[in-house]
Amino acid sequence: MSYHFNKIEEKWQKYWAENQTFRASNDSDKPKYYVLDMFPYPSGAGLHVGHPLGYIASDIYARFKRHKGFNVLHPQGYDSFGLPAEQYAIQTGQHPAVTTENNIARYREQLDKIGFSFDWSREVRTSEPDYYKWTQWIFIQLFESWYDQEAEKSRPISELEDIFSSEGNSRINAACDDDIEEFSDEEWNKYSQDEKEQILLKYRLTYLAEAEVNWCPQLGTVLANDEVVNGVSERGGYPVVRKKMTQWSMRISAFAERLLQDLNKIDWTESLKESQRNWIGKSVGAHVDFNIKDTDHKVGVFTTRPDTIFGVSFMTLAPEHDLVKEITTSAQKEEVDAYIQASAKRSERERMADVKTISGVFTGAYAEHPFTNESIPIWIGDYVLAGYGTGAVMAVPCGDQRDHDFARHFDLPIPNIFENIDVSQEAYAGKEGTVIANSDFLSGLEYKEALNKVILELEKTGQGYGKTNYRLRDAVFSRQRYWGEPFPVYYVNGLPRMIDLEHLPLRLPEVEKYLPTETGEPPLGNAIEWAWDTEKNEVVSNKMLKQVQHDESNSDVTLSEVEGSQDNGIYPLELNTMPGWAGSSWYLFRYMDSGNPYRFVSEEAQQYWENVDLYIGGSEHATGHLLYSRFWTKFLHDRGFLTVEEPFKKLINQGMILGTSAFVYRLEGENVFVSKNQIKGNSVQPIHADVSLVNSSDELDIEGFKKWRPEFADAKFLTEDGKYVVGREVEKMSKSKYNVVNPDEICHDYGADTLRMYEMFLGPLEQAKPWNTAGITGVHNFLKKLWKLYHNGEEFSVSDDKASADSLKSLHKTIKKVTEDIEDFSFNTSVSTFMICVNELTAQKCNSREVLEPLVVLIAPYAPHIAEELWEKLGNSESVTTESYPVFEEKYLVESMKNYPVSFNGKMRFTMELPLAMGKDEIEKTVMADDRTHKQLDGRTPKKVIVVPGKIVNIVG
Repeated sequence: MSYHFNKIEEKWQKYWAENQTFRASNDSDKPKYYVLDMFPYPSGAGLHVGHPLGYIASDIYARFKRHKGFNVLHPQGYDSFGLPAEQYAIQTGQHPAVTTENNIARYREQLDKIGFSFDWSREVRTSEPDYYKWTQWIFIQLFESWYDQEAEKSRPISELEDIFSSEGNSRINAACDDDIEEFSDEEWNKYSQDEKEQILLKYRLTYLAEAEVNWCPQLGTVLANDEVVNGVSERGGYPVVRKKMTQWSMRISAFAERLLQDLNKIDWTESLKESQRNWIGKSVGAHVDFNIKDTDHKVGVFTTRPDTIFGVSFMTLAPEHDLVKEITTSAQKEEVDAYIQASAKRSERERMADVKTISGVFTGAYAEHPFTNESIPIWIGDYVLAGYGTGAVMAVPCGDQRDHDFARHFDLPIPNIFENIDVSQEAYAGKEGTVIANSDFLSGLEYKEALNKVILELEKTGQGYGKTNYRLRDAVFSRQRYWGEPFPVYYVNGLPRMIDLEHLPLRLPEVEKYLPTETGEPPLGNAIEWAWDTEKNEVVSNKMLKQVQHDESNSDVTLSEVEGSQDNGIYPLELNTMPGWAGSSWYLFRYMDSGNPYRFVSEEAQQYWENVDLYIGGSEHATGHLLYSRFWTKFLHDRGFLTVEEPFKKLINQGMILGTSAFVYRLEGENVFVSKNQIKGNSVQPIHADVSLVNSSDELDIEGFKKWRPEFADAKFLTEDGKYVVGREVEKMSKSKYNVVNPDEICHDYGADTLRMYEMFLGPLEQAKPWNTAGITGVHNFLKKLWKLYHNGEEFSVSDDKASADSLKSLHKTIKKVTEDIEDFSFNTSVSTFMICVNELTAQKCNSREVLEPLVVLIAPYAPHIAEELWEKLGNSESVTTESYPVFEEKYLVESMKNYPVSFNGKMRFTMELPLAMGKDEIEKTVMADDRTHKQLDGRTPKKVIVVPGKIVNIVG
């Protein structure tokens, strides 16, 4: 019987869907196991073969755990808000909801074809109101909370108000803004409600603040640091500038130490943990205040090396520092302004990475050294970032290489404060064993002693104090986009208020245009209905608001202030939307109880599933999604909504499947293409060609290429013997590189089981590996050989006869190896083991149910469709997924016989297979009775017979 994989796979995919085979229960006596993939953003391009890699690995493990007796939750959904759908809407006018729905349908079709064991009954989509209602709810909880640094815990804002009303804020140790002024309980109780709200906003875990952001004018939105590459937007490649905007922010910095320490509690790779440690960036040192000459201003710096304070020869501020414009002299203003403008075009990531470019401008102002009162020139330089520390550094060129390079470039002093160290050519960054020199009361002291003493002196004089600092900054949470979660916020007198929980979700309105308004407001400013009626508790027309805004156009009063003063009960809503990471920071908990209309997850469901046991996804999310998700989980735990503090127990980053791109070579300035081997001596421009137009011999279909792109229709081709040979290069598989392979085609031509096993066979899960469609035939032939093992010609043929010892040995060594491999996520070696096993069983002509039935269960996680079909043919009425996993038995691998080498005077002449249990005397007797022994001795009597049981027999003549 032929292996008709297309019919088999269609049959079982239909069966699984109709019977909801993989539906997980929240009420089971089995132990639970929660397997989760980083859910996809459904793009219009659909999946290519690189996308399912992690899904296949997680699916194998989920199926394995079901066989092992676990109640497995393996859900799937869609991260369906985002910029790509919005950009497409801008270009075509089609609503993002429509394109998103179409893209999801396409993804679902492709995912189903690969045979994943997802529990689709729990599907979530972040763009659905029933989902983002709870994202809005979490935002409100954050708004209604503050962080108690003493207790290291988030607490309700009402508790903070009680503290303020009874004792003021002098003794409170809270995470808050830097510009908090001290007040007493008496002063607090005299404040107006608006004054109180303004103060509380400085303590809330989500708050409004003016922040330096990455602004992309062409996209009309703020971008996260990881969305900016080399100064341009990752999507579209548009210029990005730094500018200050009032934004919603999340006080993730309050959780920095917990995020750092709790990395020790989770099973993640060390490289991933190190990425988070570096991003959090803990450093211990001191805060030092420098007075600015001839002004009332002072500039604070954080330094990890306060022991080097006598080596300060200048200060450098970030170009965006608030004091720059205040202290810059009129003579330097033009130069400083130009530098600030130029710096705004470079992203923070680019500035941090660029260690070669040295640039800066003198402000004309001077600071005073806190101990010597000497004048210190104040410069600005873009190697200093406004958001890290205080946005200012005390430059010690003898101890910091960037300061050293800056000083040499601008001919600034490099005083040496290290004993017996030459700093004329480069800075010295050593600590242990370093003796401080030329430093007043620190001279002669070693690093640690000097560090403690200078902090003590700074605290005595009131010009500094010991401090622990973190690189981790509060996360900007506003986006000037349409296709995102609306904030559940309206404004009264310019202050934010939350919509009552019972009126959620605040739904995304319809708009005519998805671009910012003519006055520069985000796209929601185009909505006809986008104001909040506090009497009706609903969204109403903002026509009246627009009219008021027009009437007050010559006034400095803001729209929200106008509405507040009118007190007509209608107030403007927040026009920004939440970022993409909002919905993905908590989705793992919604899967536990996705249909619950009353809570984001019930207490019972969350207590049962706890958190994710195995999470698989790309390493690109190490410092974005994973940090934010950990932050939100800790917050929800603090407030009693969760029982866990970490979202993901074990995390694996799958490697990337790379594509083999094809390149054609166009002569510079001409529409002429030269074949690969004719490039020499010519100036050419490499251009990606669609790999579907290239055959296995790297020859281009020239006519197909001309039809592919209109601009190449009249191109000329310089060939080699009538053939155009392309160049090849292995790189990221991407639609933009025209090197993608569609999994639908692989499933059609070879089957989903072949695709699944081949992707695992390519190499270790966590490593990058190139795709080669030509190599897939080997795996496909293996599956045909597996199928043939259960058939005799066209007939299904499995006997109930006792299996041979060899066949049982092949089976059980396979059980042992594959089980170990799955537990170690070494799926590539599992596939090799299956191939060896099937080859051995084929050679043994094994058709025994005793071996072939457990083999089906063993391979089912990898190739579920063929396994289900064979399982049914074996006479089973239930899905193979319900069968227990085969148990490895050591006895089948224990050898009962030994093939003894029989030697004469030390030279091996023949071998004899004897039972391992046979004793020494019995072995000697049997060997001596053998005809081959008689032939070797030729009538002689041996002097000695040496027998080592289990090893050798040596007859000495």
